[in-house]
Amino acid sequence: MSEQNTVSIPDEVMMSKIYVIRGHKVMLDEDLATLYSIETRRLNEQVKRNIERFPEDFIFVLSEQEFADLMSQNATSSWGARRKQPYAFTEHGVLLLSS
Repeated sequence: MSEQNTVSIPDEVMMSKIYVIRGHKVMLDEDLATLYSIETRRLNEQVKRNIERFPEDFIFVLSEQEFADLMSQNATSSWGARRKQPYAFTEHGVLLLSS
């Protein structure tokens, strides 16, 4: 059996990447891409190719206002260069993404 490379991420770091939006705990596409060591655009390409696998309560696109509110809460983020609103993945969406 081959060994898999695993990375240990401190709980504090993971918890800082979980947001409550529309009453759901979510992680954003950019944070998940970083977690999986891939580019955000590659993650989103895969999601778009398989969008039928993601029910509406597993993934949604943030509104402009939701994104603006999130950016204002995280003044040190690098989100300013984004051209599109990010995807938000609920817990079930994250699990589906990782399968």
